[in-house]
Amino acid sequence: MVSAKHHNNNTDDSLYGYVPTEWVAIIFIVVFGLSTIVHIGQAFYRRMWWLLPTACLAGLAEVIGWSGRLWSSQNPGNLNPFLIQICTTIIAPTPLIASYFVILGRLIEHLGPEYNRIGPSMYTIIFCSADVIALVIQAVGGASASIAVENGNNPAKGGHIMLGGIVFQLVAIVIYSVLASEFLIRVIRGWPVRTPKQSTDEKAELGVSPSASSNLKYLPGGAIDRKTKLMFAGLAFSTLCIFIRSIYRTIELANGWSGRIIGTERYFNFLDGMMVAFAMICLNALHPGWLLPAERRR
Repeated sequence: MVSAKHHNNNTDDSLYGYVPTEWVAIIFIVVFGLSTIVHIGQAFYRRMWWLLPTACLAGLAEVIGWSGRLWSSQNPGNLNPFLIQICTTIIAPTPLIASYFVILGRLIEHLGPEYNRIGPSMYTIIFCSADVIALVIQAVGGASASIAVENGNNPAKGGHIMLGGIVFQLVAIVIYSVLASEFLIRVIRGWPVRTPKQSTDEKAELGVSPSASSNLKYLPGGAIDRKTKLMFAGLAFSTLCIFIRSIYRTIELANGWSGRIIGTERYFNFLDGMMVAFAMICLNALHPGWLLPAERRR
């Protein structure tokens, strides 16, 4: 790892092991910039303010990260853009993942908390808290690695901390995906985890005595309509993209700062940049402001 600044395009002087491709960086800056602008517009139009510190913040961080790579395409030995891009591109998807947790909580409220093992509010609190913890760990690791590089020391310790944050986040995504899949299956099959609480009026409509409760078969009021199916499809695709990206980042950091994976540009472009871009754009197209029931959007 080189700590001095160089102003040429010599690969031997590059902190990356390669010179970042200029046109690739420009494309990703444009893609993430446009997606972020659309997300901001959608958040204000639908008055869904929780999207600002989640999807919008993620897009902004990606723009900053790819701007650092664009800078590095002209100065591959310059330390500042290298540190900017490596810290922001590692941390950027974390707020985006938090939006998935919130959206799933809203869907659980809509379709019936009885089908989920934990309540929708606790679901959001638990997984968003895990996301924040992962963010803090990655930020601490990034800062540690940055300081080490600036001082001409080995950044491996900071890299290990960042790796721990990514692995922690990956575990949270896996648990979230398993619970979400179980919830969807239970809704489709009509298998509630617990007996739902039904009002006297609901029981009267079903022709059941108000005192009867334990043997009442639950008829879900929130049937899975087309919009809800699209919202689930969007969540599934976006989560898959971030999952692939997290797997790549885990292998990359585990391989070391001077490993073949971190030194191969096409892996980063396809398995990090493109995956996060797909996830951002998918949330633009299959937006919760359009697909979530009105009472669940805010």
